[in-house]
Amino acid sequence: MNNEKDKGMSLIVKTVTRLTAGPIFLYGIYILSHGHVSPGGGFVGGVIIALAFIQLMLAYGKESAFKKLPRAAASFIENLGALMFLALAGLGFTGGYFLLNFIGKGEPFRLFSAGIMPLYNIAIGVKVGAGLFAIFIALILLRINREDDR
Repeated sequence: MNNEKDKGMSLIVKTVTRLTAGPIFLYGIYILSHGHVSPGGGFVGGVIIALAFIQLMLAYGKESAFKKLPRAAASFIENLGALMFLALAGLGFTGGYFLLNFIGKGEPFRLFSAGIMPLYNIAIGVKVGAGLFAIFIALILLRINREDDR
């Protein structure tokens, strides 16, 4: 009796989620990639990207969200974001010190104008997005375990 369509929220919520999760994800990527020339950046973009996956989980149930991004993949992506940031920071040592901007600065107010800063934003966005999704997964699983204990 418990099939895939019965899980999650109502049909209206699922329809709105199906229409908005993609644009929310794309907006997060936009904020992430333009963070050095406008308000936003890695943290804000990562939060918006995580919200797209959290919205899927709330609307369709945890099984559907785990099909899109499994728990192990979220953990791996979070670790990858941290390693990307440390690798970029460590590459500065080739020029003499930690966090050195080793890429040319370019023309002001252009997308590729901040040297290494967009790469830091991407690394932070990956770390924050996967980390917030992993925290949400942990909270959902803790809630499910508590309900099973009752």
